[in-house]
Amino acid sequence: MTPPDASDTPRPDRWNNLDRPPLNEPALRRALVREGGLWTSLDVVAATGSTNSDLAGRGDSAPEGAVLVAEEQTHGRGRLDRTWSAPARSGLFFSVLLKPGEGVPGERWGWLPLLTGVAVAAALSREAGVDTALKWPNDLLVTVDGEERKAGGILAERVGDGVVIGVGLNVSLRADELPVPAAGSLALAGAVSTDRDTLLRAVLRSIEQWYGEWRDAGGDPAACRLQEAYAAGCATLGRTVRAELPGGHVLTGEAVAVDGDGRLVIGTAEGVQQPVGAGDIVHLRAGRDQ
Repeated sequence: MTPPDASDTPRPDRWNNLDRPPLNEPALRRALVREGGLWTSLDVVAATGSTNSDLAGRGDSAPEGAVLVAEEQTHGRGRLDRTWSAPARSGLFFSVLLKPGEGVPGERWGWLPLLTGVAVAAALSREAGVDTALKWPNDLLVTVDGEERKAGGILAERVGDGVVIGVGLNVSLRADELPVPAAGSLALAGAVSTDRDTLLRAVLRSIEQWYGEWRDAGGDPAACRLQEAYAAGCATLGRTVRAELPGGHVLTGEAVAVDGDGRLVIGTAEGVQQPVGAGDIVHLRAGRDQ
């Protein structure tokens, strides 16, 4: 028997962490990459700074449906350049490249992160048994000990003729591993399954279904019932919120709707309904901000 070379690079071993085994890349490819399907490639890397940055760096040469998954992200990014970090193999950290093409007007591409939120929440409800709510525009919320906690987020970036959409989701994080007290995970929310292979397959299949229906409808969120589904799962609607807008402006009122352009409509005390297309939304509840 030839002894191992000391210079050999350690390879991931499914048995070296039974609590957090690595993703099964070959099995994921077999299940998801198929002729005629949306997903055209799927790669899993041990660690990277940001899957969004890596996938965006491939430029226009990458085909639609490319999927890049990382076991660990060291410089994951959220909205407003916030960082997203978690222990290796404790969550799902991946990006996908979508190219809606000329069949979908550019002004409707803003629905893609909301579509992704609906798809992820629907998949988690089925596979993990966790009621996942959406905080406009791109946060995934779960309930832990009776409180809403952020368990994931979505970041969309326009790249050439497509959009790279990144998803970060805390799966098995324990309470002592949470980056901030307001964070959560599927495990802490009582998930019936935290098998990341199963969850990733379910999430990508759900994105494929919703994206296909949206694209077939020319990006019309009402025709494909995306707008209806988002509103049904949005925890922001009906709440009093504070919108921290670009330029330092602040708007407070009740979130009353998500309009056809994916904007959050806020009703103010003056009786004005103001659509908000970008900004940081804070839920205000019984004197507590979240």
